Amino acid sequence: MATASATARAATWRDYLALTKPKVISLLLLTTVGAMFIAAEGFPGLIPLLGLLVGGYMSAGAAGVYNMAYDRDIDGRMRRTATRPTVTDVVPIRNALVFAGVLTVLSFVVIWAASNLLAALLSWAGIAFYVVIYTIWLKRTTWQNIVIGGAAGAIPPLVGWAAVTGELSLLAWLLFALVFLWTPVHFWALALMIKDDYAAVGVPMAPAVIGERATVLQMVMYGALTILLTVIPFALQAFSLAYFLAALALNVVLALRVLRLFALVRSGGSIDRATALPVYKFSMLYLALIFLSMALDRVLFV
Repeated sequence: MATASATARAATWRDYLALTKPKVISLLLLTTVGAMFIAAEGFPGLIPLLGLLVGGYMSAGAAGVYNMAYDRDIDGRMRRTATRPTVTDVVPIRNALVFAGVLTVLSFVVIWAASNLLAALLSWAGIAFYVVIYTIWLKRTTWQNIVIGGAAGAIPPLVGWAAVTGELSLLAWLLFALVFLWTPVHFWALALMIKDDYAAVGVPMAPAVIGERATVLQMVMYGALTILLTVIPFALQAFSLAYFLAALALNVVLALRVLRLFALVRSGGSIDRATALPVYKFSMLYLALIFLSMALDRVLFV
């Protein structure tokens, strides 16, 4: 699994940074910060903002490190993950776990100091859910893994909201539900691109278990629910018409991209990387822009 050249190289800060999955964290932090601005209806304060950026990165990063340590066996057999530092032994598992432990403790301390105990506890709940419920339990046992496990990625908006208000309102839980229902559309688009890799290592992702057609049907359902969740806060008068129009434009593009996949599988076609990639990429942009639209709307119009 590891090569001599890989094990001979000493780990650098870049290797430890890679363990935290910085590309994934960027979107998680955006939903955290977006929720802070939404809750505050403006600037949430410099100390809470910086504390959540630093502590939130450490919290999500710790979850990523635990995930890489536990999944080392399957990561080494997948092209997308075969060069991870835990696979090549550039960062030994023991060192990775110590690093994750330090991040876990520091994240709690930083978030609590910058905001409040509820936000810190919620950040720890996100780590626990992602590592224990998703990585250790669900990922290798059911094709519903990403549906249930998606709750971990939906916790950051709760952390951001709690950091500002010290409580969780209905709107905070709607933000949670929005990310929760968006996750299957996003992750199954990725799974469709690398379904053979997942099948080869025995991870029961939906495309490899229920097939492409059924997976896309699930994506259509979750896409429709996601769109509905963007409209409900407007119906509750939490956002203005400006937000609704921005969300409408984003929802039309998301629906068209998912329905394009549906039309392909309904006609008997097969989904490859080229056809699934636009859905995967836009899904990330979609969530970022939805939260940005919400935050700007609360600051400028509500």
